[in-house]
Amino acid sequence: MANTLLSIQVIPKTQPGENSYDYVDTAIEVIQSSGVKYEVHPLETTMEGELPELLDIVRRMHEALVEKGSPSIISQIKIAHNPDGISMNGLTEKYR
Repeated sequence: MANTLLSIQVIPKTQPGENSYDYVDTAIEVIQSSGVKYEVHPLETTMEGELPELLDIVRRMHEALVEKGSPSIISQIKIAHNPDGISMNGLTEKYR
């Protein structure tokens, strides 16, 4: 079982008048290609996995956004870590 949930909202700096959605799509593509369990929500994406793996995905997201042309990125990150295990389903199943 995974021991970490990491929710991230990327806020890439863009050129004046440029839409940030393409950058957000690129960030989500990095998550998708990683193979970790994730859920996309309107204001953030939550990933489930091991802490070092998830932090590496964040690094790769930032690198991909810089390669795409963003001169800087701010990310808001929330981490829930439990060495005994944690899951998105375990935290939300009573609401579904």
